[in-house]
Amino acid sequence: MTGSTPTSLHLLSPREIEQFERDGFVVVRRLADEELCARMRALTQAHVAARLDPVEYEADTRYEGAPVSRVAPGGRTVRRLLQAFARDPLFREWALSDAIAGRLRQLLGPSIALSQAHHNCVMTKHPAFSSVTGWHQDIRYWSFRRPDLVSAWLALGPERADNGGLLLVPGSHRLDLRPEQFDAALFFRTDVAGNREVLARQIVAELDAGDVLLFHARLLHAAGNNRTDVTKFAVVFTFHAQDNVPLAGTRSASVSDVLL
Repeated sequence: MTGSTPTSLHLLSPREIEQFERDGFVVVRRLADEELCARMRALTQAHVAARLDPVEYEADTRYEGAPVSRVAPGGRTVRRLLQAFARDPLFREWALSDAIAGRLRQLLGPSIALSQAHHNCVMTKHPAFSSVTGWHQDIRYWSFRRPDLVSAWLALGPERADNGGLLLVPGSHRLDLRPEQFDAALFFRTDVAGNREVLARQIVAELDAGDVLLFHARLLHAAGNNRTDVTKFAVVFTFHAQDNVPLAGTRSASVSDVLL
């Protein structure tokens, strides 16, 4: 499956490529069918119910709205099922599918790799104890030769502002942002006038089950909490060109890449 030549069904259109280069993201609608999404939801719900390790809990994040510890009320609320690629063949097959690989090769080059050190997870957002993720660029936490990485975010159900869907600032991957615009935890500060002007351009990435958001590692993004009564799930993998190697001795190099 991973070695075949992509057909036009597995490629971005010229217009979609142009949008990605301009805005730093593009949404591919209904890339995964409902049957596949349903299987992934069922698998995710089973792993969440069992708290099948490795798992990150909301309490681990220390984000706004998160329980203060794992023993506090809601402290064992799962935020992410980690190591999705190794967790189950269903996630692995999706990550290696032509539908993903063909499009990522257009954006990153003919030889690409999946990072097992970053994202590589199933994101969950529960109604009762979900936290707020501040504005950030993923690349500020990652260490590669070049900042050109792309994440593929597959929505397993509706994603809107009211259930913690992603907020994006179009074109922010092209900005020359300075260290002082970020706080000590590397979140983009909202108390700086220049930053507020940037964030005024934010949009909500409204997705439905099967939609895939491809976004650049330099894109500013954030997410609110889930104010509905239904848990939200998304499968997320990150890719880079094979010659864009992680820097030795960093977290980015702590787990081997998967070459496609």
